[in-house]
Amino acid sequence: MNSLWTETAPIPGRNPLPGNRRTEVVVIGAGMAGILTAFYLLRHHVHVVVLEADRIGSGQTGYTSAKITSQHNLIYGKLVKTVGEETARLYGKANQLAVEEYGKLIRRYGIQCHYEETDAYLYSVQESEKLLKEAECARRLGLPATFERETKLPFPVFGAVRFSGQAQFHPLEFLRDISSGLTVYERTRVLKVQGHEVVTNRGVVKADKVVFATHYPFINVPGFYFTKMYQEKSYIMEIGPVPSIHGMYLGVDSKSYSFRNAQDKLLLGYGSHRTGSIPKENPYIAMEQTAKHLFPEAVGLRKWSAQDCMTLDGIPYIGTYSALKPDWYVATGFGKWGMSTSMAAAKILSMQILGKRTPYDEVFTPRRHHIRASAKTLVSHSLKSVKGLSGGVLKGAVNCPHLGCRLVWNRYDKRWECPCHGSSFEINGKISSNPAQQSIPFID
Repeated sequence: MNSLWTETAPIPGRNPLPGNRRTEVVVIGAGMAGILTAFYLLRHHVHVVVLEADRIGSGQTGYTSAKITSQHNLIYGKLVKTVGEETARLYGKANQLAVEEYGKLIRRYGIQCHYEETDAYLYSVQESEKLLKEAECARRLGLPATFERETKLPFPVFGAVRFSGQAQFHPLEFLRDISSGLTVYERTRVLKVQGHEVVTNRGVVKADKVVFATHYPFINVPGFYFTKMYQEKSYIMEIGPVPSIHGMYLGVDSKSYSFRNAQDKLLLGYGSHRTGSIPKENPYIAMEQTAKHLFPEAVGLRKWSAQDCMTLDGIPYIGTYSALKPDWYVATGFGKWGMSTSMAAAKILSMQILGKRTPYDEVFTPRRHHIRASAKTLVSHSLKSVKGLSGGVLKGAVNCPHLGCRLVWNRYDKRWECPCHGSSFEINGKISSNPAQQSIPFID
């Protein structure tokens, strides 16, 4: 399925890696996080090369809802309770600065990407108390939060948390311009990384530093990211024409919706679930019915799905890949907020590679241990992974080439999905989402 972004912003192609190369830094992955990291390194006169298995922005960046916001669902009250107020404050500040940095770059370089400053809202049609508490908590942490009783949505709400000064844009238009001065090699798949050597299907790149910006890290050891992350899938439908709803919205109730305008169109989001745990209800049909009820004059246009890497404590992993690999760096686990966290990751990683510290290093370090925040999710994740792995030994099972979990057929998206770590494959077996690094045989 193609998204609104992938169909309306073709990015000029780049050549594959022409053979062996030497560089200071190699970035694996040409999505938003990888390109921005390379961009900031280049601004500091670091020689950097980006390797991409497919095309620039062809991964999850091309399927996002493209909200640029520090409002990450009901996260701030949770963070204060589980990791402390100071960590929560720094998390919020890093993401709010990221929101502002997009605006600065877009204005400085004159990037035409349908950038629009707008407010972000969390809403509920059932209650107001938890929203009131979240607004108070976020405001105490220094974020631009207020509690509101009314919104511009086409239905009444009990309340909403409003973050002012947020933004939305066309992510691939932005990526097209911001990557124009970078050395990017497309259709160059990384096969393995050995110390300072990145081995691809086109040659070997030797580098002082290696950045993994691959959505989900494909190197299992060291790091063991497969033990502390899982993936969730959500669905998006584009409808139009629709009048402006004056903001970006996310419902916090069970089975609620996400809304944002894209010019005279509306992107409707729904149906989040763990990848490989297929819901009984068809999310596309649910969105069609809701769209017809709320906007009877609109028609359905494109529809697509996205996958997000979820960490056990709700905070991305940004920093050194492992204590055993001090020259490897990683940016992953962005949850459903990849635009602001990609920018935050790029700023943090570029400074670390330059040998400088930031106030946010300890907040996002992959080596943190937030037992209170992680314990419940770890148990659930482990049980589902064990179930998937045990299913993989059954006769006739279609197994994921990552660690052998039994794949599940998503009848709504027409894809095979891994319930353990979120790899997904098109109907012909081609990889559509890692950590798996190879296709599966064609399946009838």
